[in-house]
Amino acid sequence: MTRPLIIAPSILSADFSKLGEEVRAADVAGGDWIHLDVMDGHFVPNITFGPPVIKAMRAHSTKPFDVHLMIAPADAYLAAFADAGADVITVHAEAGPHLDRSLQAIRSLGKKAGVALNPATSESAIEHVLDRLDLVCVMTVNPGFGGQAFIPAMVEKVRRIKVMIGNRPIDIEVDGGITAETAPLVTAAGANVLVAGNAAFKGGPNAYAGNIAGIRAAAR
Repeated sequence: MTRPLIIAPSILSADFSKLGEEVRAADVAGGDWIHLDVMDGHFVPNITFGPPVIKAMRAHSTKPFDVHLMIAPADAYLAAFADAGADVITVHAEAGPHLDRSLQAIRSLGKKAGVALNPATSESAIEHVLDRLDLVCVMTVNPGFGGQAFIPAMVEKVRRIKVMIGNRPIDIEVDGGITAETAPLVTAAGANVLVAGNAAFKGGPNAYAGNIAGIRAAAR
């Protein structure tokens, strides 16, 4: 099954002093989803923002909010992120002992459920929860900071996950180091959702449309 190509600008690379404006700019520039990285300083070595900030951003775009929870534990906060306006909520397979329960909880909130895999985590971690999933996020860098270099070995992981998913209606997302140079590598392997941080937001708002269009053209 061919999934639509989706470019998801990551607000992690935006200007945090004017998040509302940056969300609107990414939307108008052609971003399909808005990717929101939530970090707790515990599961990953960085802290970003939580539900109140996402709720404040929500008013600035009608595009799907793709909320990536790099927090542990995650379950206690799922309802808060759903209430804040998340459309897709992704938890890490490494962040808790009960992944199946977490995914059930996300879907019970009426949201799409995703699972993220760190570079060192095997795709076998999701083998028994595939029918709970709407999205698999393959981390193509180690999570915690933007601007890292793409890890080439993750291309083969994407390819294996594509085979594992088969005909299920599951999006494969890649997050980390996605540029016009790396986009075609991951889409050829089966990814269809590309999270772009620095590559989308470089050059300021007037450059965003060209940046996103360049990534999209390369991916195709």
